[in-house]
This record gives sequence, C-alpha cells and structure tokens, in this order.
Amino acid sequence: MFDFLKPKPTAYQNLSPEQFAAALRQPEALLLDVRRPEEFAGGHLPGALNVEVTAPDFARRVATLDHSRPVYVYCRSGARSATAARQLSEAGFPAVAHLVGGVLDWPGQLVR
Repeated sequence: MFDFLKPKPTAYQNLSPEQFAAALRQPEALLLDVRRPEEFAGGHLPGALNVEVTAPDFARRVATLDHSRPVYVYCRSGARSATAARQLSEAGFPAVAHLVGGVLDWPGQLVR
C-alpha cells in the first residue's frame, strides 16, 4: 500500500576497490573519472576518460558513449560517482558500476 515510501533499489552496482579492479580487466570496460579536469590531471586510473559530472554538458557527453559497454565510474571519495552512476543508469546504460570510496581508497597507482 505504501510502496512509494520504500527506497528504490540502485540501478547500478557498488563495488569495493578489489571488485572494481577485477572488473576493469574486461577488455570492453569503459572507465569514467567524473572529477573536475584539474583533479583528473593530478592523477587518475590508467585508461580513464574524464567526463565531469557537475559540468552542464555531462548528459550530452555521456549520451555519445557506447551504451553496449559496461561502464565503471569513480571520483575522489565516491559521492559524485554515485550521482553519475545513477544518471548513467537513468540514461539507459545497462551495466554501470561505482567505485565505493573513490580514488581515496584505490590501492593501485594513479597516472598523470
């Protein structure tokens, strides 16, 4: 009766750094860093594409990406990437995963 009060399940997966690293080994994986360009320039995961989630053209930019590829998204701490993961799922990306804890919890090396 009060289903509208129940929280909606997330349409994306929350992955630990270890799960995220393992998933990135897929050759078709699309890795998105949704931080600001200056944060990205300071160090990012190898192979990442920078698409800032707070930019006004975020929706337009991600609409041009291949929707058939699984998308792995991260930011500094996980807050912005959770927002981006939700938006990507709502935009029709069927396989979206979010790095819980962001690069702050990433055990590997970042590249510049």
